[in-house]
Amino acid sequence: MSASTDETVTLTIAEVETLTQAVLIASNTAEANARSVTRSVVAAELDGIHSHGLSRLPTYCEHALCGKINGQANPTVEQVAPAALRADARDGFAHPAIDLGFGKLAALAKSTGIAGLSVTNSYNCGVLGYHVEALASVGLVALAYTNAPASIAPAGGKKAVFGTNPVACAAPDGKGGASFVIDQSSSVVARSEINVHAANGEPIPEGWAYDADGNPTTDPAAALQGTMVPAGGYKGAGMALMVELMAAALSGATLSARASSFGGNEGGSPRTGHFFIAINPGPFSGGDFEARMADLLIEITGQNGARLPGARRQDARARISRDGVTFAKALHDKLLGYRG
Repeated sequence: MSASTDETVTLTIAEVETLTQAVLIASNTAEANARSVTRSVVAAELDGIHSHGLSRLPTYCEHALCGKINGQANPTVEQVAPAALRADARDGFAHPAIDLGFGKLAALAKSTGIAGLSVTNSYNCGVLGYHVEALASVGLVALAYTNAPASIAPAGGKKAVFGTNPVACAAPDGKGGASFVIDQSSSVVARSEINVHAANGEPIPEGWAYDADGNPTTDPAAALQGTMVPAGGYKGAGMALMVELMAAALSGATLSARASSFGGNEGGSPRTGHFFIAINPGPFSGGDFEARMADLLIEITGQNGARLPGARRQDARARISRDGVTFAKALHDKLLGYRG
């Protein structure tokens, strides 16, 4: 059952799911689309990635209500080559289009050895690792790329051209799950972390962002008017460019530099893109994939203090499943307002 104080509310995972589904449907989102988005919100909260969970829900609702996102969209997917799929989100939420594409991608990758899915005319897909983990859970090695509205300048520049443009990778564990999940943005941190600090009135750590003049800043408001620091300097900018190639150019989606904000209501649909690669590991490895992965994992986890990417998410799942999700009462009240 839920519990509350003057400042916070704690909901069970089941209550988070019910609330999310209800507010999306009340915000002009089709039930099937709402279910798809709800699964990702619940997964983000379970993993302790709160910046992509309930805190994103008011924006999703506002965008569906004002028409920036078509909550009633019916995405499509077509096979455009023997191992190539192309999905069109139709200016709707990303998740229904990705789910529809994955329904064909997994079978295609298992039969051909490797297959790709592009998604165009899309939107914020939430936690990218969530999607590659879904492919790993059915025995596939997965790679993913997604672009976002511009927030990173190219190496040597000051004007944002690339989004935070994350990449993700997951490998199957042979037991219906993922042995690891890598999910990292091309910037030092995801832009959503700046938004969280701005909403809480807290300064950001040094090294996260630049202001509009290209100077380092700890002011989240100035950071939101400036650019994000790329991870590893020019190497992060290079990774953002690679993602732009995969997620925007290859998907026929809008470039980060021309995409409308994922935050504000202006500008119409962002129409950003995603690209997924699914690999059947058996044929490529000569049947040795599981043995090689087992040895690799031992090399990593055999060191004191070493951990696999995604391990903290797994730990969070057990804790949050038991204790529930605690968040600001103000956010809860706001969400109840959408539900009516």
